[in-house]
Amino acid sequence: MKMYIYVISAAVMILTATGTMAADIEAGKKKASSCAACHGANGISTNDMWPNLAGQKKGYLVKQLKDFRDGKRSDPHDVTDGEAPE
Repeated sequence: MKMYIYVISAAVMILTATGTMAADIEAGKKKASSCAACHGANGISTNDMWPNLAGQKKGYLVKQLKDFRDGKRSDPHDVTDGEAPE
């Protein structure tokens, strides 16, 4: 009986946590719209001054964005004023 209660409790916690961690797709699109001006709507830049974002590994992009945000990385062509997404 104890095992049954543990299993049910775990299932309830997992199911309720999933809803709170769901992505807000519209918020992501809104934040990314300013990136598309330089990096392209699909992440492929049309200008050699700005790198492609499409095809980059997630870990690399996350680190670079956090470094820009935290002031650890700067770019002479950066026009975002440190507005890298969180």
